[in-house]
Amino acid sequence: MKIKLALIVFLLFLSASAFAQIPALERVEPMFWWVGMKNPKLQLIVHGDKIAERAVKLNYPGVKLTQVHKVENPNYLFLDLDISAAAKPGAFTISFIKTRAANLQYKYELKQRDHSPNRAQGVTDKDLIYLIMPDRFSNGDPSNDSIPGMAEMKVDRSQMYARHGGDIQGVMNHLDYLKDLGVTTVWLTPEITNDMPHASYHGYAVTDHYYVDPRFGTNALYKAFVDKCHAMGLKVIKDLVHNHSGINDYFIKDMPMRSWVHQWPKYTNSNFRDAAVMDPHASAMDKKIMLDGWFDHSMADMNENNPYVQNYLTQNHIWWVEYAGVDGFRLDTYPYNDAEYMADWARKVKAEFPHLSIYGETLVWSVANQAFFTQGNTVNRGFDTELPGVVDSQVKDALAEALNGKEGWTDGVNRLYLVLALDFLYQDPNRNVVFLDNHDMSRFYSVVGEDFNKYKAGMALLLTTRGIPQMYYGDEILMKGVDNPDGLVRSDFPGGWAGDKANKFTNEGRTDSERMAFNYVRTLANYRKHTPALQTGKLMQYIPEKGIYVYFRYDAAKTIMIIYNGETKEQTLTTDRFNERTAGFTRATNVITNESISNIGSIAIPGKTTLVLELKK
Repeated sequence: MKIKLALIVFLLFLSASAFAQIPALERVEPMFWWVGMKNPKLQLIVHGDKIAERAVKLNYPGVKLTQVHKVENPNYLFLDLDISAAAKPGAFTISFIKTRAANLQYKYELKQRDHSPNRAQGVTDKDLIYLIMPDRFSNGDPSNDSIPGMAEMKVDRSQMYARHGGDIQGVMNHLDYLKDLGVTTVWLTPEITNDMPHASYHGYAVTDHYYVDPRFGTNALYKAFVDKCHAMGLKVIKDLVHNHSGINDYFIKDMPMRSWVHQWPKYTNSNFRDAAVMDPHASAMDKKIMLDGWFDHSMADMNENNPYVQNYLTQNHIWWVEYAGVDGFRLDTYPYNDAEYMADWARKVKAEFPHLSIYGETLVWSVANQAFFTQGNTVNRGFDTELPGVVDSQVKDALAEALNGKEGWTDGVNRLYLVLALDFLYQDPNRNVVFLDNHDMSRFYSVVGEDFNKYKAGMALLLTTRGIPQMYYGDEILMKGVDNPDGLVRSDFPGGWAGDKANKFTNEGRTDSERMAFNYVRTLANYRKHTPALQTGKLMQYIPEKGIYVYFRYDAAKTIMIIYNGETKEQTLTTDRFNERTAGFTRATNVITNESISNIGSIAIPGKTTLVLELKK
């Protein structure tokens, strides 16, 4: 009896030991999917110790395993599934089988798509975008400030490159503030996991594409954030990084294959010269270094010619829209991507979400360079990029020149006129995002030398010109900082942390000048929100004279006359030259002051001032 008992114990020990050594099935991505997608094909990436040694089986009505791909690294399998239109929501088991070893199993779920009308609704020229770096806006949940096991756990608000503790809950706590300001769309810099040891607050060195950074919150909280925005009549833009991943991403530390990223004999940076992409005389090596060179030692350059990489990125982005219901994508470092892949990506995303907005970051050096990347410009390319719009850095630079420059044939306010005159290069310039600053450049109030008149003039131009206007958090309260280094333009929003000396989210917490700035922006932003002529109306501009630039936004209901005096001294404008647009109007209302102007034939404009006038008959 004792011998039998000992044998049983020994066998149980062996059994327990065997199961303890079963390799883990570390990841299956996407971890779930939906029925009813336009594209019936789905490719799962499976990661686990020597997973390629196992056979794969599944059995679910409407789902067919069409191919199992083994690649260089035996820790990966890529599974091609075909999900027919007849497939129903439900769960099924994917089994990974190996002789003389316990099976590994993954319970895969197909969900029902959500067709609610306020999901993936698109961001248009009717909107005003507000850009937020979550780590620097507000700390709504101090319990997630430090997550054990992450590469950067320290929170230190005194250090510009350390994490400061802001999070998604902090943004949610202040949506009423944004709504009151006149904002209609919230854009967060990447909120997904950035588990890097240095400067992980900014989010652009992604290390986990399917999970929100736990220091910002959870996937469920992000979805709740989007839902709350939609319930309040706000939209959400998600920031995407196609070009690179942080080197701590699991698929960089243990790559499926060498061609997963661009490889070089020795470390090679991009040359950051976008002209090499479009230059008909360019060196092939210059173009290759531009596109395939790494953005930074900590950011591996993804090989978008690799079909597995293509499937992974495209499916991930579609997954986030269907999961959370975001309304648009901002595409980081757009010129550094493979153009043909990005066109294919856009077609596939648009097929699933026809109203979703897409615009690319193109910090380039001319209007032609910008327009080269937008859809409809097929000259010498052989394909359409399918990119609806760009971040319009040329208008941004022209606005700065109009505010700071001296009058000249192509300088001062003439620069703004000439840049907008090149709008013929775009299929639709109204899909471009216009802005004064962002997280990668000097803050606008510093750009204009902390001159309050220039600040107001610039804000008025931003909110009345064509395109989709975008503000950077804190612009409305005169936050300042020069991009040298970039951490100086990413300060915390005062009042976002318990114990802050002042709370700029409240009227009482602002200084007199901050209050004036906030009220100025609020008045104009809310006027724009309720004035279709400033959203979708036509733009007619006139050649500047004597430093005065005049343009009109108009539709059948309203005509808005915008006058900017680029000179430092007051000037009087005689308006008979603008009879093409002013005919039939005899008076006007100053949108900011609500002052009535009884005679629009002659108008006095102070120096460095923009007047926004609603014309009346």
